[in-house]
Amino acid sequence: MASRTVPTTQPPAIPAGLAREQLLEIYRYLRLTRTLEERLTALYRQSKVIGGLFRSLGQEGEAVGAAYALERGRNRDVLSPLTRNLGAMLVMGAQPIEILRQYMAKAGGPTQGRDMNIHFNDLELGYLGQISHLGDMIPVMAGITLTFRMRGEPRVGLVYIGDGGMSAGAFHEGINFAAVQRCPLVVIGEYNHWAYSTPPRKQFAVEHLADRVKGYGVAAVTVDGNDVLAVYEATQHAVARARAGQGVHFIEVKTYRRKGHAEHDDQHYVAADELDRWAKENDPIDRFVKQLRQHDWADERDLTDIDAGVRAEIDQATDACVNEPLPPPESALPGVYASPAAAARLWFRSL
Repeated sequence: MASRTVPTTQPPAIPAGLAREQLLEIYRYLRLTRTLEERLTALYRQSKVIGGLFRSLGQEGEAVGAAYALERGRNRDVLSPLTRNLGAMLVMGAQPIEILRQYMAKAGGPTQGRDMNIHFNDLELGYLGQISHLGDMIPVMAGITLTFRMRGEPRVGLVYIGDGGMSAGAFHEGINFAAVQRCPLVVIGEYNHWAYSTPPRKQFAVEHLADRVKGYGVAAVTVDGNDVLAVYEATQHAVARARAGQGVHFIEVKTYRRKGHAEHDDQHYVAADELDRWAKENDPIDRFVKQLRQHDWADERDLTDIDAGVRAEIDQATDACVNEPLPPPESALPGVYASPAAAARLWFRSL
């Protein structure tokens, strides 16, 4: 009797050379970003957050996917995030407790209460806090990556910019300089449909952000910003080319800002059904989970374990710092001027 071979099906190959463990790590960063921001929202509504709170809801995929393509570690690649790129900072090594302390202006935070949200650096880990003036980090990162080229270091810089920030003059000056100097720089252009309350049609006359940079001689592509693997793959390609001396690369990520400019913005200018449609049909985390499950790249237990671990980590970090003290008033000026002071006495009145 002839034997019968039972056909077996193998899950499709994971794209971009990623391993299963890396897919789960990407999922963890996505979930960590959203859970941390949800906790910050709760703290904001309790008046524990000092200053504004800027959410990345709906944009986590492009922040995490792009940053994951960089080489991380001491003296490796450098990243400059914007306020909606918290996930990128987590990928580079920022810790939730640091973020919580920074937003609550705690004395033990990265800036000791002197600045807000993600305005802080960790040059050892390779991330550089943004300047509030949108567009200005493009020339800053052009200068940083120019030093990589001049020193012959195989390092790359990555910087994010929104569709609104691309209307600033500093963006155009910076990317033109970087293109002329062939800086190893990758620029992520976020087409998230809103520059505060201004839609794209009132900002530029082209269909794609990528079209705006091609005139500077910059290689540019457009990808689905809510497909984290597509963003990773495009960034991996751009980073490799930049590292090989091929100059500046621009990646436009089509995504959607599902929260207001900040928590104080009620989004009255956005139709409610538009927000609902993006939440139900095009959420980057939901889409990634669907990919993982459909292709058997992860099972349900893997994901629920990660979810539970993330919640526990955020709970522990919150409990550890929520009641920490704010900085004392007299700590505001030391560190601004030379230390020790040149004068025998402080020129300001001690409180």
